[in-house]
Amino acid sequence: MTVISTEKAPAAIGPYSQGIVSGNMAYCSGQIPVDPATGSIPEGIAAQAEQSCKNVAAVLAAAGTGMENVVKTTCFLQDMNDFAAFNEVYAKYFVSKPARSCVAARALPKGVLCEIEAIAEI
Repeated sequence: MTVISTEKAPAAIGPYSQGIVSGNMAYCSGQIPVDPATGSIPEGIAAQAEQSCKNVAAVLAAAGTGMENVVKTTCFLQDMNDFAAFNEVYAKYFVSKPARSCVAARALPKGVLCEIEAIAEI
């Protein structure tokens, strides 16, 4: 097992890693839409979905894989009314259409609107 760590995605805000490689799989912890360079959070679901996808991509790249190898995602939305707008951005990044769960969460860290975790083959 190897811990994934990159400055191109936000640092973990708790007692966990950005991700783990085990065997030929990479497990990306939930990525919220924090810009790793500035620490800022963009406004609105589309911009937040975009940043979350970029953060997932950065963690996967650090693990030696990419978005095209994602087999499963779990997505958390603060408001299911954002589902369509979230999907529009998500579809640009996850073109291989991995298996997915998408659930409403009462609250997410730092008050963000979405969070994405992913599992990918290496």
